[in-house]
Amino acid sequence: MAMTQKVKVKHPYIISSGKHCGGSPVIAGTKFPVRSVVFYILKQGMTPEELVKEFSHLNLPQIYDALSYYYEHKEQIDKELSVCESSIREQVEEAAHA
Repeated sequence: MAMTQKVKVKHPYIISSGKHCGGSPVIAGTKFPVRSVVFYILKQGMTPEELVKEFSHLNLPQIYDALSYYYEHKEQIDKELSVCESSIREQVEEAAHA
């Protein structure tokens, strides 16, 4: 029986640094979080091409690398998305009652 090994995949367009987004992974050379790529493409239904048109400082290789990173770190990114979405909902509710 063949054994499968988990291969560590490099993500040349993704960095994690305490300087940006509290250490959340971002697209290198930007402050654009991986979670935002996931939000726009997988939650809002944008295509990678539409995202690049909307955010012209990004390119397709960066977007696809961010998605690849997401699928390898899905639990972490989903947790970040959940926290961000909760925070946004709270802000909207506060604004509505102000």
